[in-house]
Amino acid sequence: MPEIPEMENYKILLNQKIAGQTITEVQINREKSINLNPDLFIKTCHHQKIISINRRGKHLLFRLQNGQILLLHLMLGGWMFYGTEADKPNRTVQVRLSIGEHHLFFIGLRLGYLHLYNQIEAEQHLAHLGPEPLSTDFSLNNFLKRIGQKHGRLKTTMIDQEFIAGIGNCYSAEICYEAGIIPTKDIDDIGGSEREKLYHSIRTILQKGIQHGGYMDNPLFKDDKLTGGFNDMCQVYDREGEKCNRCGSIIKMETISSRKTFYCPNCQK
Repeated sequence: MPEIPEMENYKILLNQKIAGQTITEVQINREKSINLNPDLFIKTCHHQKIISINRRGKHLLFRLQNGQILLLHLMLGGWMFYGTEADKPNRTVQVRLSIGEHHLFFIGLRLGYLHLYNQIEAEQHLAHLGPEPLSTDFSLNNFLKRIGQKHGRLKTTMIDQEFIAGIGNCYSAEICYEAGIIPTKDIDDIGGSEREKLYHSIRTILQKGIQHGGYMDNPLFKDDKLTGGFNDMCQVYDREGEKCNRCGSIIKMETISSRKTFYCPNCQK
């Protein structure tokens, strides 16, 4: 599932590709992927300029000239591709936004969605989300205060979108590895110095993930060499049974709150 680095990468690249461009056609192939009657959805988006693309947590917000917002959540298995019809991957497309001869294809939205809201509705939909971990407002003191109010296993807290927005299975594992803390550990057993390490690891790993295009390797457009570059840099995520690059121990996997959790039993305590 896309997390902050993947969605931030999409945001940056899509602002380069389509910001300021006008939607010339809208095609809906799966009505369950949108939240309105298809005719109304199409009418509202047709001939609208895309002012900007922003991100909040794991969501993208396409701001249209008429004040409406297309709110995207890719969930599990969703991704996008921008290009011509000839370049399109051989995958089922749920929604297609056309910008002249180029199109933005929304693929794999079986669990995800592209909903159309006004500004107030969009804000209400996102109101439950916690702070953005890369925001200047997300200080060490802010983090220590928030984690001081939490209990239970670290992994469960790290992927709680009301605690911090945008961190999921992959980056929670990588952050805990960077900090040297086992994700199965109870928060009450994590000391002050470890909590500071965790804060700095959050910012370090997410920034590194963005720099290298995230871990999901479906290209956003033809000849896209950035997207997915972090996949080969993962130290523990999805590496069960492989050797730790730091100490040579075998990476383990446990299931916590129905999520696969990867860690090095030697490096993380």
